Amino acid sequence: MPLKAELDAIDWKILKQLQDNGRITNVELAERVGISAPPCLRRVRKLEEAGIILGYRAILNGAILGQDIVAFCMIRLHRQSDADLKSFAETTKHWTLVRRAWMVSGESDFLLHCVASDLSTFQNFVIEELTSTPNVDSVRTSLTIRSVKNEPLMVL
Repeated sequence: MPLKAELDAIDWKILKQLQDNGRITNVELAERVGISAPPCLRRVRKLEEAGIILGYRAILNGAILGQDIVAFCMIRLHRQSDADLKSFAETTKHWTLVRRAWMVSGESDFLLHCVASDLSTFQNFVIEELTSTPNVDSVRTSLTIRSVKNEPLMVL
């Protein structure tokens, strides 16, 4: 698959290091990838400006913070016109329980990654919000049992 950006070996090393530790200092990052600090910082900024690095986040432990329920919802719409798909996608942006959302192919039209404090909160969301949303035909849910793998999103 062709890349949409021209990256050299140093850029790939920078991306790998930042994906593993987004809090690394520029000096330490430069040492790990084998260049000096000023060009390293220029490269990181260039990767950010190109939209390759979208941002930096802390990964929080939801269970400790009282967000014990992690679930996936598979949504099927009655109609799949471009306007209908865009409308539902826009609606997902307003639901705080929905942490990530994908338009997908197959039996469902959307896959929602949801996080809630408890089962009752999640159930209320599904019943009161999801199923009552215009154009929603069906909602199938899967509650997670435990996380068995949690790797960075990109393989570098």
